[in-house]
Amino acid sequence: MDTVFIRELAVDTVIGVYGWERTVRQTLLLDLEMAWDNRPAAAGDELARALDYAAVAERITRFAAGSEFQLIETLAEQVAALVRAEFAVPWLRLRVCKPGAVAAARDVGVLIERGERG
Repeated sequence: MDTVFIRELAVDTVIGVYGWERTVRQTLLLDLEMAWDNRPAAAGDELARALDYAAVAERITRFAAGSEFQLIETLAEQVAALVRAEFAVPWLRLRVCKPGAVAAARDVGVLIERGERG
């Protein structure tokens, strides 16, 4: 199985448990690896047979913009479920980073894998 990836997708959302976090939008960075068989798309040079990473990125961005989760864990689970369901992705690895959440660290976050790699 091949991998289609998106790195450092910046999404703005309301995220956090503190009162001040509920009143501002913060930028999260997402890295996404998705299992996909690229051979059919490559054989015919057809976007319709490829995993359209631009469409995936746009859908995640819209979803995050409309969400107001407290935990990045919840956002990660919801994004993973959305991508798997709407784009028929059998397996994915998703990293959600929250830059600035810990002053002494570049970023913090979660890394999840869902589905079967195949």
